Amino acid sequence: MTAVFITATGTDIGKTFIARGMIAQLRARGRTVEVLKPVITGFDPRKPQATDTGRLLLALGHTLTPEAIADVSPYRLRQPLSPDIAARMEGTAVDFAALNAHCRRAVARHRDALVIEGIGGIMVPLDDRHTVLDWMIELDVPLILAAGSYVGTLSHTLSALDVLDRNGLKVSAVVVNETPGSAAGLDDTAATIRRFSTGIEVLVLPHLPDGTLDHPVMAELADLM
Repeated sequence: MTAVFITATGTDIGKTFIARGMIAQLRARGRTVEVLKPVITGFDPRKPQATDTGRLLLALGHTLTPEAIADVSPYRLRQPLSPDIAARMEGTAVDFAALNAHCRRAVARHRDALVIEGIGGIMVPLDDRHTVLDWMIELDVPLILAAGSYVGTLSHTLSALDVLDRNGLKVSAVVVNETPGSAAGLDDTAATIRRFSTGIEVLVLPHLPDGTLDHPVMAELADLM
């Protein structure tokens, strides 16, 4: 595959960290990488370098120009809420058809590797009628599902996998990202997910400093592309 959509079981699970790691690995191999984070909330235009969009562009080695930011993230909302609520508070809305068209153009024109990062978890509402799941169904590209190792992640992850499977979406890998301070063991959590997700690669990513992007799991994810 040359295009992948990174989604998650919830918010703040590590999608951007995984995307940055994949970008670093692919670029180190001489690959041409493009990235999209089409919908972002909690976006502060005064500090773009501190946002997920900024981090992704910096991982590509790009300058944070207004044009580059708008191309990667056409829907930038200030409130750190679900897109439907954040947009409503700003008197706007995520145009689902335009969102899909923007992504399809990127999929059609990308030359080598394209990493698309979603927002929140798989059922986060984008507008009054559509969720991230609907978005992924429209795009129909392979998925990487980020999960945590917190207590409760087993139900969240297996529920997400069931929903994705019933909607005919291909999950290329689950990344179990260590939740600091969790009472649940990282390896035990991953082993349980493996037992219930036959045929899907389940990778274990220990908690790493923010700038650590060369972990072997990142290389395995890059191998998928």
